[in-house]
Amino acid sequence: MERKLRVGVISTGGIFRGAHMPAFLANPHTEIVAVCDTHKPSACAVADEIGQVRVYTEWEEMLEQEELDIIDICSPNYLHAPLAIAALERGLHVFCEKPDAIHPDEAIRMKEAAEKSGKVLMVMRNNRYRSRPKFLKQWIAEGGAGHLYTGRCGWIRRKGIPGKGGWFTTKELSGGGPLIDLGVHMIDLSMWLMGNPKPIAVTGATYSHFAQAKIEGESRHVDGDTYDVEDLATGFIRFDNGATLQVEVSWASHIEEDDVFVEMRGTKGGFSMRNETFKLFTEIGGHSVNSEPQIPIGGWGHQENVNHFVDVVLGLAEPEFTPEQGVDMIRILEAMYQSAREGREVRLD
Repeated sequence: MERKLRVGVISTGGIFRGAHMPAFLANPHTEIVAVCDTHKPSACAVADEIGQVRVYTEWEEMLEQEELDIIDICSPNYLHAPLAIAALERGLHVFCEKPDAIHPDEAIRMKEAAEKSGKVLMVMRNNRYRSRPKFLKQWIAEGGAGHLYTGRCGWIRRKGIPGKGGWFTTKELSGGGPLIDLGVHMIDLSMWLMGNPKPIAVTGATYSHFAQAKIEGESRHVDGDTYDVEDLATGFIRFDNGATLQVEVSWASHIEEDDVFVEMRGTKGGFSMRNETFKLFTEIGGHSVNSEPQIPIGGWGHQENVNHFVDVVLGLAEPEFTPEQGVDMIRILEAMYQSAREGREVRLD
């Protein structure tokens, strides 16, 4: 019988329980053998749910004591890079929740550690594996859109600050607000559909107007605790192939309703994914045609993303995500924050 890949987990919060844990448990080639969380009750609850899992409160001890193949990182953002680098240096494969890191130099060090170790480093990009983006990727590859030359993407919430006063709203721990939280998803999905062009220039603006507002429906508010991140960001990215991308993300803003969208325009066709709506825009016989492909939204893509990672580890697939793409992502985010501070375009080339 084939030995399963042994997975150790760092941080057992909501994203692990809701996305990573069911994906690794469902994969036939992996088993979760150890979990680590500084909040021991959380780790113990997960261990009880999985069964036959050892519990740690110090990740260094887990790496020292366990014979692992994979480390799954679900910690606060500021720990992603140091944890990934430490695991890679120990010869372990790494799967990490987004964002890749909170500074470009950290993402670069992660990439270098992966190259030196020869192990797989992959960061969650689950939206690439959803049914509609996969359909679009094929449609674009077959020439349906022609050259994609501009687009816009966003994830804007009316009420959705993830816990005021916690690590999400503390820049030192999170790296930023909705731009690094939600923007990673939408920018990556857009760039992936565009063929992963290289970013060369970025402009951005950020706003923070809801730090002290008590909004009905927010998950938590701690008066006096840290809130030094933005609650809305807009940006504009230029790529080396001449294409451009507009970005808007927010945790809180006065809008009609929450909106998640990617819209692209090509020389032969365009498309719009917006909440439940999915449309293609083309021409047939010189006439404009709008169509609505009957592609279900499906799941969130976490299972498929983990399955792909495991296949890459086993040598059954070539990686669809590379650490270089992670470096580009964090450079874009950092440049957008820099542009917002300095009021100018930031060049990346």
